[in-house]
Amino acid sequence: MPRATTDRFSRAHQPSAKASSSRNKEGGDSSAVRNPIFNTERFGQHILKNPQTAQTIVEKANLRPTDKVLEVGPGTGNLTVRILETAKHVTAVEMDPRMAAELTKRVQGKPEQRKLEIIIGDFVKADLPYFDVCISNTPYQISSPLVFRLLSHRPLPRVCILMFQREFALRLTAKSGSELWSRLSANVQLYAKVDHIMNVGKANFRPPPKVESSVVRIAPLDPPPPVKFEEFDGMNRILFSRRNKTVHGNFLAKGVIPMLEKNWRTWCAESNQMVDDNMDMKAKIEKVLDETGNTESRAAKMDVDDLLKLLAAFHEVGIHFA
Repeated sequence: MPRATTDRFSRAHQPSAKASSSRNKEGGDSSAVRNPIFNTERFGQHILKNPQTAQTIVEKANLRPTDKVLEVGPGTGNLTVRILETAKHVTAVEMDPRMAAELTKRVQGKPEQRKLEIIIGDFVKADLPYFDVCISNTPYQISSPLVFRLLSHRPLPRVCILMFQREFALRLTAKSGSELWSRLSANVQLYAKVDHIMNVGKANFRPPPKVESSVVRIAPLDPPPPVKFEEFDGMNRILFSRRNKTVHGNFLAKGVIPMLEKNWRTWCAESNQMVDDNMDMKAKIEKVLDETGNTESRAAKMDVDDLLKLLAAFHEVGIHFA
């Protein structure tokens, strides 16, 4: 799985007075669209305020009384308090210490307090405990790192109920042949069953985001397929560079053949194979494409099974992508 990374926030949470004054003069920011308590926009967070939507999201997780739940970006706890009603334990990872303090106050002195642990920090760098289920109103800037960290976590969670920007969610659930089918779609669907659950409008949040949101269910395949992610993603990086161009054309793009030849020589050395100095990598690639019937194929219309078969064919002749 790719290493999940995101920006660290080292400056104070509160924007400078000068910057605030400048924005007010330009009319670009108003208190009507800002969270009156927390500067949540800095962390890409928008607090879910609609109680019915929060309840529906928790219900879709089908929580069991024995479940340990990981929540990412709990904010002030509108989802958390509902999760605590059913789950055995909740670990909430929150970037903003002020919101973590607000969540702590919300359960203080109640029985739920003993069932809640709050980790203050960056989710993509935090040490995660065991969990059965993940529920998240995802901070926008960590959408992709969140998905891949969950899919690479061991042991695998049973299910993840995650809210994202609508466009990102639709790319996760896209099918081959559709306009949104992409490298992200293929990479995630190799390791999980992904379903769209519901749309969530802007008015359900404080402050309201500029884009619509959607909730998806990600159920990791357990056991996961025995495919090295770096290999699958490396091939997809080439194929989806121009998704509507032929596979053959994408392999002829600048730098691709030299990179694959370098990988092939490394593979030969590691597997004690004789290196043929007269080997023609372009001809080697074209032979694989011809034999698998993919010379004129396009990534936009290749599903996960098609991509896996092509990767296996390349591996049989020693062509690797990572």
